[in-house]
Order: sequence, then structure tokens, then C-alpha cells
Amino acid sequence: MSQIEAAAIEPKLFRQLLGCFPTGVAIVTTNTADGRPAGLTCNSFSSVSLEPPLVLFSLRKASSLLPTFVEAGTFAINILSQSQDALSGRFASSKIADKFEGVAWRPGPLGTPLIDDCLASFECRVHARHEAGDHEIFIGEVKHMGTGTADHALVFYKGAYMMLAESLRKLVLDGQLGTVDIDEAYRALYGTLLRLACDRATEAEVDAIECAVDRIEQHHSAEALPERIDAMASFFSSIALAGHNEALRLMAQTMTAVLRERMTHVIPAHPRTDIYPLRRKVVQCLRARDADGAVGALDELISTLRKSTGTLAES
Repeated sequence: MSQIEAAAIEPKLFRQLLGCFPTGVAIVTTNTADGRPAGLTCNSFSSVSLEPPLVLFSLRKASSLLPTFVEAGTFAINILSQSQDALSGRFASSKIADKFEGVAWRPGPLGTPLIDDCLASFECRVHARHEAGDHEIFIGEVKHMGTGTADHALVFYKGAYMMLAESLRKLVLDGQLGTVDIDEAYRALYGTLLRLACDRATEAEVDAIECAVDRIEQHHSAEALPERIDAMASFFSSIALAGHNEALRLMAQTMTAVLRERMTHVIPAHPRTDIYPLRRKVVQCLRARDADGAVGALDELISTLRKSTGTLAES
């Protein structure tokens, strides 16, 4: 595993790597000074202690709700089920003024809002509060708790809900994602990302793409399939990072998940030395800031694989 020096920590990459740790999703609620319910989506919830029963969540100092949580002295953690992803989006949106409009909830014993049909809820009094960088950490002592639906938990992983990743995996394994459709998606998505990268990528980011190409070519034996798959995923992920567009990067993560599943479970990936120069050409065009050349090299790579093997899963 490659290491990244602390002095070179880049916020966007830091956030991306934190996303490698799957987390549950909760809505943290409290009351304003005039008794109105308030809340926001949170995936920083964690247990702290069993005796006494302590939990924590962290809140950005820039959050408009920080004064509300500081003044309230109580809060509730509402753990969401996978069928409540719309609620997660609602409470995470800055465009919705009244988050509770149309949402079924009830006051708990401490008066904090408890959202209906959650997996579990914990009603807490603030035990301690600590400043930590650009966040405030709230530690709460659990005073009341309850169970709800028996549904599966809503899980967040690499910038997407885990149930989406599982759905994609099932589609791939069942053969419901056609190769032609996948090819079109790669051309459209990574063609756009390559054009953006030609304009926005740093030299270090282009170096990372070239490093992934090196790794693909190094792991050419039949026994090195896992390493080759990882290097292929890194090649496309590095292009996505170099494009500096968060929305497209999240889409690229989905395509990378599809690539991994196909190469691992559907179509065995064999080394293809004849397409090595085409990946090198992509890198060369990126260094020259030649967007048309980079996109053309990618298109040629996909077409070559299609003509000779009928699949993109050859490396």
C-alpha cells in the first residue's frame, strides 16, 4: 500500500480516503430556543463508552445549527434504515428551510424529536463538548433509547449509499449491464474527465495516472489478476481525480465498481500487451494538454478491445 506523507495531506483526497470506511447514516435532532425541531444528516456518529453510556457526533463549526445544539443541551440520534435515503438527502440539503415539513416524528422523553420508522434512537444530554479543528465534538450521555423497524441500515461508502453499490453488483453478476452500454458510458464519462484533466490536472496527478499504467504492465502474470484489477481501477480513478469535478468523480466510482465486478466475477482479465501503448498515449496527451488526443487514445483503446475480445475486461 502506498503511503501519503502527513505534510502533503490534500483535503479532497483526505475526504475520499475517509470514504473507504463504510459508515451508518443518522439524523441528529434537537430543539431551537423557541421549541421548534431542528436536525441534520450525520455519519460521524460513534459509540464512546458503555459505563456510562456515551455516544458522540461531530458538527462543522460553519454549520448554522451549531449555536442551536450548543444552547439546547440535549440531542437525539436517529439511525436511518435503507428505505430512508430520501430523509438523509432532505436533512442534508441547505435548500430546504423546514426539514421537518411532512416528516413523521414525535417528541421523546427529553422533548427531542424522534423520527418515526428509524432502526434505533438514542436521546442524550450533552456530557461534554470539545473543539477539534473545523468541527465541534458533542459527547452525549444516553438517557433513553428505543428500537424501530427491522429493515437494513442505510450505509454510506465512498460517496454513495451502499445499497446502490449492492444493486450495481447484482446487475453485473446477473448480466443485466450490457457491454455496449458500458462502453458508451466509459467513452462519455472518461472522455469528459480527460478533457477536464487536460485543463485542470497537476503534474503530480498526471504522474499518478502514469504510475497506475506502470502497475498494470508490471502485473502481467495469470497469478497477478487481483493486482492487475487494482491497477486498472487506479488508472480510471486517477483520471477522475485529475478532472477536479466532484459529481463526475462520484459517477466514476460507480463505473470503477462495475469494472471490478466484471473483471473479478464475469469475464476473466488477461494481459494485453498490444494495448499498452494506447494507455501510454493517454498519459502523453495529458502531459501535452492535448484533450482531443487523450480522448482519441481512449476511444481507440476501447475500440481495440471490442474488436479483438468483445469486452473491456482485458487489460
